[in-house]
Amino acid sequence: MDIKNPRKPLIYYLITVLFIVLLLNTYVFPALLKRHITQVDYGRFLKELETGRVSRVEVQDEQIVFVVRNENGRESIYITGRMEDPDLVNRLYEANVVFNKLIPRENSPLLDFLLYWILPMFIFIGLGQFFARRLQGKIGGIGNAMSFGKSNARIYIEAETGKTFADVAGQEEAKEALAEVVGFLNEPEKYKEIGAKVPKGVLLVGPPGTGKTLLAKAVAGESKVPFFSISGSEFVEMFVGMGAARVRDLFKQAKEKAPCIIFIDEIDTIGKKRNSGPGSNEEREQTLNQLLTEMDGFEGDTGVVILAATNRPETLDPALLRPGRFDRRVPVELPDLAGREAILNLHARNVKLADDVDLTAIARATSGASGADLANIINEGALRAVRMGRKYVTQEDLEESIEVVIAGYQRKNAVISMKDKLTIAYHEIGHALVAAKLKHSAPVHKITIIPRTSGALGYTLQIDEGDRVLMNREQILAMISTYMGGRAAEELVFNTVTTGAANDIEKATRLARDMVTRFGMSEEFGMMALETMNNQYLGGDTSLLVSSETAARIDTVVERILKSSYQQACNILEENMDKLHELAKYLLEKETITGEEFMKILNS
Repeated sequence: MDIKNPRKPLIYYLITVLFIVLLLNTYVFPALLKRHITQVDYGRFLKELETGRVSRVEVQDEQIVFVVRNENGRESIYITGRMEDPDLVNRLYEANVVFNKLIPRENSPLLDFLLYWILPMFIFIGLGQFFARRLQGKIGGIGNAMSFGKSNARIYIEAETGKTFADVAGQEEAKEALAEVVGFLNEPEKYKEIGAKVPKGVLLVGPPGTGKTLLAKAVAGESKVPFFSISGSEFVEMFVGMGAARVRDLFKQAKEKAPCIIFIDEIDTIGKKRNSGPGSNEEREQTLNQLLTEMDGFEGDTGVVILAATNRPETLDPALLRPGRFDRRVPVELPDLAGREAILNLHARNVKLADDVDLTAIARATSGASGADLANIINEGALRAVRMGRKYVTQEDLEESIEVVIAGYQRKNAVISMKDKLTIAYHEIGHALVAAKLKHSAPVHKITIIPRTSGALGYTLQIDEGDRVLMNREQILAMISTYMGGRAAEELVFNTVTTGAANDIEKATRLARDMVTRFGMSEEFGMMALETMNNQYLGGDTSLLVSSETAARIDTVVERILKSSYQQACNILEENMDKLHELAKYLLEKETITGEEFMKILNS
């Protein structure tokens, strides 16, 4: 539950007004008054007296203030320094001027004490109260106290989560694993009777956007218990010991509201492996130690279940993952074909679709997309339908939204010369032609030379009939040759090469290197692990585990694979040069063609 701050007391407003008035009297009003007073010399004062325009004079110890009335009756205030002038009083009397001498008034000791001691003290007390109340928090209905050491967990009750397992699609295995947690929270007696204990902690592991947080909220919605949600970064503070204090307070609140669920998002922020090297962090390790202590400090039947999510499980401390803390690890992977179709149907419930929309085809075209990506595709399709003036979403809208998510929006106003357009057309037809002539390549779905905001000047889209769980050596070599088809077409037709193949070369090199270092698909090294993958859910960076001599041999083998695949692509294009010219001319004219059009011309 989100708790609103209480109304501020009357003393807060009184101190604020007093402070503002003091500032106005000290700085603002004197400054405004000085802007209307002009400083002149003593001679000017005497001349104004002789002209008879001076109406009033105030003589002070160090200066003289006088008022001059002009012909329009408007008065101006002037000030000048006090001179040793014995005839000053006579001059003023003869000029018939109203004058007097200002006598400084001495303040009483009591007034000085109140003004210079008591008043500043009250001001500082007021400021202290102001900042104290700004830092004061009220979390979960448990008293007001200073927020130092208080957890920032957002507490949701059943009605506020608004999520159940019906709102989660494409993660059937994860929902099945979490159903036991829901059953324990709903019917703990059934588990106690047989002597079973629910896992203390459940770790949700998977790539970003797969629905880990959504699953945690769905567990709370299904079990109808309070749900504490907090991010791991909220435990880490500048002040030493504050993270550990917040962990203690979080578990204290959870025990008072048991049965309940604690959800810690991005737990790798505080749960990284402890070390004593240069990368150690004393505050983070104290927070982790406190978390480990708290997870050991309550029994499994207290009704407090901890859910945590991360996409970097390899960085977590082993003590956090041992049985008795996070007992269960639930993978939340990228959805397969059936899962993607279920997710698309789930997000399309509230969207008006045309009768001919085929979400199965959209699911096939989005291999490797997460649940968040699929939700974005449905939304982009709806936005495009509104831009086109329609009241429902068509298949064309969804197919275009896939390209928007993958490659960005179309650059319709991009100025590209005819020569460059022709080069791009041959480049993309080179990809498609090599893919069509290879046995182990995915079918061509679409070819376009319309540039996109991602920087792509064109692309060839291939879609498999189903998901590939495993890839053999021939399929990988076919992919590498397909990547090489664009550069091969440029060189064969124009007898030169361009920068357009940069992304193709990068992907082909990555695949060839994986064949050698990770997949054991080279005769030179065989089944030898030469490289390890880091952060498999965040880009899959790799690091070599070999000597410099072996690394040089790896480069040689990779180069040989790339050259062989490039030669294969050149051979295919040379054998089909007439079709290459015909298809490139057709693509240049249409700018975008489908896979059916491409295959019809190729097989004619």
